[in-house]
Amino acid sequence: MKIRVARESDYPELRQIYLDSRRNSFEWANKEEMTLEDFDKHTEGEYMIVAEEDARIMGFTSLYLPDNFIHNLFVHPDCSGKGVGSQLLHSAIEKMNKPVTLKCVSKNQKAMQFYENNGWKKVVEKGSPDERYWVMVYE
Repeated sequence: MKIRVARESDYPELRQIYLDSRRNSFEWANKEEMTLEDFDKHTEGEYMIVAEEDARIMGFTSLYLPDNFIHNLFVHPDCSGKGVGSQLLHSAIEKMNKPVTLKCVSKNQKAMQFYENNGWKKVVEKGSPDERYWVMVYE
């Protein structure tokens, strides 16, 4: 598996991964409201890293570098459990200054466990009653 900076030519594949992964994992959300265009809105101005194997993108992470913040980390559903997320997370941490932060939707227990297994700590739970999330830190 190769980790590299995303190119503009990757965006069609990244849009599909973002859509498929969210529809597969976010059971609490309305899947019909999710679109390919969400990717562009939700990653605007961010530094993107992709995981690739055999010319196929397996996942990506988008970073907001000024705040040392991981905004998105998504792995194609077919590639889950293969270490893609951990490698992307490690590359993201290496790119930024510590402490690094992220937000994880409270309802996403699988993601929460993933981050905790990779050394992240819960700091504070925030958000509205319908959209709770944890701010997490890696020091």
